[in-house]
Amino acid sequence: MRHVYFFILFCLLLNCGGRQMNLSNTDWINDQTIYEVNLRQYTNDGTISAFRKHLPRLKDMGIGILWFMPLHPIGEKNRKGELGSYYSVKDYFSINSEFGTAEEFKTLVDDIHKLGMYVIIDWVANHTACDNEMVALNPEWYIKNDNGKFQPPTGTDWDDVYDLDYSRADLRDYMARAMEYWVTQFDIDGFRCDVAGMVPTDFWEATIEKLNLVKPVFMLAEWEDPELCEKAFKSDYNWSLYHILKDIASEKREVSSIREYFEKSKKSYPSRALKMNFLDNHDENSWNRVMIKHFGDKVYPLSTMLFTLPGIPMIYSGQEARLEYKLKFFEKDTIQWKNFPDGDFYKKLIRLRKNHSVFWSNNTTLEFLDGLPKDVLGFKRWDDDNTYTVILNLSNQLQELDFGLLSGNYVLKDENSSSDLLASNGYLVFKTLN
Repeated sequence: MRHVYFFILFCLLLNCGGRQMNLSNTDWINDQTIYEVNLRQYTNDGTISAFRKHLPRLKDMGIGILWFMPLHPIGEKNRKGELGSYYSVKDYFSINSEFGTAEEFKTLVDDIHKLGMYVIIDWVANHTACDNEMVALNPEWYIKNDNGKFQPPTGTDWDDVYDLDYSRADLRDYMARAMEYWVTQFDIDGFRCDVAGMVPTDFWEATIEKLNLVKPVFMLAEWEDPELCEKAFKSDYNWSLYHILKDIASEKREVSSIREYFEKSKKSYPSRALKMNFLDNHDENSWNRVMIKHFGDKVYPLSTMLFTLPGIPMIYSGQEARLEYKLKFFEKDTIQWKNFPDGDFYKKLIRLRKNHSVFWSNNTTLEFLDGLPKDVLGFKRWDDDNTYTVILNLSNQLQELDFGLLSGNYVLKDENSSSDLLASNGYLVFKTLN
């Protein structure tokens, strides 16, 4: 009940004032790299305090945005496994005591900001834990089945959560105020919104407008829908590209399907949108496949591609350590870091993208190259001042390059490729001489 009193007081305070800011001022994200933090598995302790020790390493790596999986207390009713799902939220206004305290998180956010990085947190608006206090206090906020019972979201096996009913205006107000609380109290910089397409778009529109009155926020939708980016979000998941790359690695599709995808997608999304490009995330790692086992050495040319094609790249916890196993989702399962064998590789990619605006600016042109071997992808990115060419070998065979394409200064290459030979799973990025 104390949370209800606190919520009412918080709402009154917020209604007393607010600072107006430029609602479109989120261009700071354009040259950044997102890093998904699985806090529970990140350290032996799995705490905010223990994670802080990794900040200098992540800063040195070049990470710009730290995305924390949900930090809220986890429901106990119908809990899955010993520790439960991050996405079963028991209290929107608190931090899971297993992770630490509100003061520790505030200090962490301050430290991250001092390092010139940004913070977004996961937000689960579609459903709550079965023992969230709202179930007892506001049962009318939930969708019921034909028998009048609470139910999980339709078509899911998420039996540890109850589905929310966004036809209720008071629910919408509560959820928006909860999100405002995290921006106001902790100075976070945005949200990754879980199953965003299962929540009405007009809720996101109205809520983001309110959040931007506090500060401009970066909003990432865990969904893939041009309408969400047209009306509310800056970014959504590039699931389509991920599945294409997964199929290429399994030899179910041709490399040319990458070109076909980009030529099609640019016509459907607003120019300001940034698709989030990735090879791994918590869903894929825990439930589907281990990135390094599925993609093998194709991780290197594909990652180079994701950092040089339109979009914003994302790295998952452990990716820089060549994580070779599925992390348990409902239990403790600490990442084995192994001296970060791929840390330098991602550091070079992040630096490449950040230092060359042609890879992230909205004022650039993308042109795919013709006349390449079928397993080789090539493209150019250019603006008024510079032209860069990227050549990627997505096969396990050496590829000869017998055309007059490669004249320029290399800015990134694997150690085995040259101007006329592209190593298996090799990559070349160079500034073209005009």
